[in-house]
Amino acid sequence: MRFLFVIQGEGRGHLTQAISLAQIVQNAGHEVVMAMVGLAPGRPIPAFFAEQFPAPHTTLTTPAMVYCPKTNRLNVGATVRQALGKLGTFRRSMQQLHEAIEAHRPDVVVNFFELLCGLTYAFYDPSAPVVSVAHQFMALHPDFPFPAKKRLDKWSFLALVRLNGIGSSELLGLSFDQQADAPEQRLRVVPPLLRQEISKLVATREPYFLAYTTQPGLRSQVLAVHKQHPDQPLRYYHAGATETEQAVDETFTECKLDGQRYLSDMARCSAMVTTAGFESVCEAMYLGKPVLMMPQPNHYEQACNAQDGQRAGAGLAAESFDLSGFMHYLPTYNPITQIRFHDWQGRVSGMFLAALHRAANPKPSKSSRRAGRVQTA
Repeated sequence: MRFLFVIQGEGRGHLTQAISLAQIVQNAGHEVVMAMVGLAPGRPIPAFFAEQFPAPHTTLTTPAMVYCPKTNRLNVGATVRQALGKLGTFRRSMQQLHEAIEAHRPDVVVNFFELLCGLTYAFYDPSAPVVSVAHQFMALHPDFPFPAKKRLDKWSFLALVRLNGIGSSELLGLSFDQQADAPEQRLRVVPPLLRQEISKLVATREPYFLAYTTQPGLRSQVLAVHKQHPDQPLRYYHAGATETEQAVDETFTECKLDGQRYLSDMARCSAMVTTAGFESVCEAMYLGKPVLMMPQPNHYEQACNAQDGQRAGAGLAAESFDLSGFMHYLPTYNPITQIRFHDWQGRVSGMFLAALHRAANPKPSKSSRRAGRVQTA
């Protein structure tokens, strides 16, 4: 089979998942003919993806999230205004994607939560079938634990999830643990797609905590909590660090983002603190590290991840860097979480190959229209 990947390029998560799935399909004798990475205007494809992805790749200009530089909160209004101002650009990106699909004629398009892929299937109806892959699709599961209140955020998030899935024969929801499928939502629950390096690590337990945040402005909050607990060693990775490793004091070390060093430190730490990105929590679960999941302010998707991770036994969900609460939680962490996660994640290759085979060889149905297709005159 031949596949074309469409990948949301913000952050590492979806890009890492695409690398992992590309390795799975290639090991099974299949081919990825092209990857199209959605990025904000002017942003290059991240170096780690360019180095590791085993097929040609190019960029699509897509909407970007806008954060307040002072509070680190997601600025929904600014994000929407910026997107509306670039509608012509995004329409050209959809045309670019449609033309690529028709030129390469893949057996299946795989959408890693790139909104423009869903919209392309809504308005252009490419000939190739599409399946969509993301943890976000678990929000369609009847047992998904949404954060309390915030009804407007929930509505907006679910709308975004459904827009991403337009046209897909199946929505493959990456889950922290095994759960029942939800056929009425086209949802199949599948294991996480992790980078292969994680399976080669040997987990040990040194006394330091490992912290990782994606927004450098959160440094002040991390540093303030460290001053409240100066005896707890902390290694802190964030985008604002410029040195490979810089000791701020005897127990606080800042580290420049580096995938290999980060994984090595994760394997040796005693616990993790992160902004509830799905990938980081999964890697911690694989290595048996309890996690304090601290969503970025006003980031509803990460708040969902934190609640879901807590449900699955990954660790403690918190609205802030509550190190005192986390230390109180640690004795209650159940190591069986790691065993269950290994069993679940070990099924990833077979479940994904089966899903891709179903998409490439669909059973006849009463209606030929794809789910979510926008019908035009």
